[in-house]
Amino acid sequence: MSSTRKLWTALAVLLLVSFAALLWVGGEIHRVMPPIPERVVTESGQVVFTREDIQTGRQAWQSIGGQQLGSIWGHGSYVAPDWTADWLHREAVELLDRWARRDYQVRNFASLEAPEQAALETRLKETLRRNTFDEAAGTITIDDDRLAAINNVAAHYLSLFSNDPATRELREAYAMKEDTLPALEHRQAMTAFFWWTAWTAVTERPGKDISYTNNWPHEPLVGNEPPSNLLMWTVFSVLFLLAGIALLGWHYAVSHGDDRPERLPLADPLAQIRVTPSMRATAKYFWVVVALFLTQILLGAITAHYQVEGQEAYGFALSEFLPYSLARTWHTQLAVLWIATAWLGMGLYIGPAISGHEPKFQALGVNVLWVCLLVIVVGAFAGQWFAVMQELGLEKNFWFGHQGWEYVDLGRFWQWFLFIGLGLWLFLVGRTLVPAIRKGGEHKNITILLFLSTVCIGLFYGAGLLYGEHTHLSMVEYWRWWVVHLWVEGFFEVFATAVIAFLFTKLGLIRTKTATVAVLFATIVFMAGGVLGTLHHLYFTGTPTAVIALGASFSALEVVPLAYVGFEAYHTFKLGKATPWMHRYKWPVLFFVAVAFWNLVGAGLFGFLINPPLPLYYMQGLNLTPLHGHTALFGVYGMLGIGLMLFCLRGMKPFAIWPDRVLGTAFWALNIGLAGMALFTLLPLGVLQLDAAIEHGYWYARSAAFMQQPIVELLVWMRVPGDTIFSVGALALAWFVLRLWIAPRQSQPRVEGATESVR
Repeated sequence: MSSTRKLWTALAVLLLVSFAALLWVGGEIHRVMPPIPERVVTESGQVVFTREDIQTGRQAWQSIGGQQLGSIWGHGSYVAPDWTADWLHREAVELLDRWARRDYQVRNFASLEAPEQAALETRLKETLRRNTFDEAAGTITIDDDRLAAINNVAAHYLSLFSNDPATRELREAYAMKEDTLPALEHRQAMTAFFWWTAWTAVTERPGKDISYTNNWPHEPLVGNEPPSNLLMWTVFSVLFLLAGIALLGWHYAVSHGDDRPERLPLADPLAQIRVTPSMRATAKYFWVVVALFLTQILLGAITAHYQVEGQEAYGFALSEFLPYSLARTWHTQLAVLWIATAWLGMGLYIGPAISGHEPKFQALGVNVLWVCLLVIVVGAFAGQWFAVMQELGLEKNFWFGHQGWEYVDLGRFWQWFLFIGLGLWLFLVGRTLVPAIRKGGEHKNITILLFLSTVCIGLFYGAGLLYGEHTHLSMVEYWRWWVVHLWVEGFFEVFATAVIAFLFTKLGLIRTKTATVAVLFATIVFMAGGVLGTLHHLYFTGTPTAVIALGASFSALEVVPLAYVGFEAYHTFKLGKATPWMHRYKWPVLFFVAVAFWNLVGAGLFGFLINPPLPLYYMQGLNLTPLHGHTALFGVYGMLGIGLMLFCLRGMKPFAIWPDRVLGTAFWALNIGLAGMALFTLLPLGVLQLDAAIEHGYWYARSAAFMQQPIVELLVWMRVPGDTIFSVGALALAWFVLRLWIAPRQSQPRVEGATESVR
């Protein structure tokens, strides 16, 4: 059996086993997820909440932006509190104060001596952690003291989400618009949902001494401390990481040699590729990429500024027209959309380039898909505006408004539209790749891998359609991370790896056989940790211990291929200087080198900082999370999208002279700006929050009392230099793309016959 066939077999077995385990875990999550009661009642039989209240409350929460305004179970935005932790702490304090006044005749719990405080804290833990859910009756029973505490906390939220002057200052601190949720009945229902999430966070599983959320969030008052298995699996994850990197280093040292052909082409082989009408039609995709990218940066600046002024922008009441939750929704959605559009455009361009085949009506299909993408963006964003402004109503919100799930916020109608659009993209790319696969040749295996990754990109977005409006929160999180992790971080990575391998082999810089083995091996290494590494997002979402064990082990392995990418970075840089004509590809290659750097730093260093179970217990939802998110999402996938776009633009405009000064400004400003944003704001702010979470509890690290400190405001303002430099880079990139079609400078026509033409 050849080495290539062995690698294909290993990849198939790996994916089969990994997805079987991932689906098994999904079944386990469904089996042990926290129960939603039919009723919450007092010992005297008074109904406090119903199942319908909890479900309607979740719908109301989703309609105002959901995870884009604060967070639930640690997943969401970072300005407003985590509502789970906030409710849990407030309810605990209300109970302690109530008992202190009644039993000791003092003003509040803080007025007691240490022995009395210890006695009440013990009582509090027994009260809140005891599981009173009756599965047969479908009821949770609470006592009258807890009912009084719940009513007091609910009153706070009824005021906060209205336009009550008493909580106006807090709304400003949380970047909430006035009258966030106008309907009183919806606010009342939302308090039921918040209470239920807090109940799952503190109530012990039957027969266990940990809560449904594995004792998350950290809250010393109620006994929420990290379970011992978090430490154990964190230690194992470090061991897996070290072992994986050692094995990969050994493999690289043994197998890696000089993979360049004996003779390099005298001229650029890609310049001989005939640009077909459908390939030329992809230009408009890259115009949209630039437009969406610039818009995303503007919205990012707005969301960052909301941390300073809360509801305004330099005195203008911006929140009345563009609330924080909406600005952040569009900012995060555009990040995925412009990067995906760059990769979709690359797929449509590279297909005919590989096969030399232009199917009938291919250009028409490319144009129709482009129109569909514009309709989806405009329609989905309009629906989200109407939802957050509370103009749509709960009945229509799920389908046409705001689903409230970070990165998967599109209304279900627009999700289906996008899924169908991806199916059209799969069809368009597939019909150009299949002839190349049938033809065979030395590029067959790379083309097959490219085609399979195209199939996965087209189909796996459908995981976001596998939950409904009332699906349990734990299962929604399970399927949502299939999209965010597997779709965005998994199969797009394989697609890009195959495309880059094809480009370098067609340039004649790498032997095709060597590249084929390398790309298959890289795919195996990526997917070994990537599939089950999805579970590190689910440690504290009402899941069993198996999620922690598998997630910790395989998320550590996710870092291993990043070391492999680091090994390849210098090699890629050398290829960029292999021949004089490779200067034409200087900037795409440098963007690929930047991808390797940010893979190591953003995805590797900052990713492993938060991914092991014990660190994530304290760090989830703090600013160390966007530290990883920004440097990995843009640093890796954004830079890669730009690099692929530049390769396509070079093919479309083969005689254009590229201005090195403009592209140099774009490249260095984007990288320096991203580094400034990470090092001057997100990292120090995240470390301060981490210290607060460990010392006082998670609720405090996300509270207004902490986030409104002068040092925090200073760190937020420290984003300005990095953001400004980053924006300059984006504008330079936009100017470069614009100039390619408006008064471009032309070089002399290429010399024909220097290389074999791709037909």
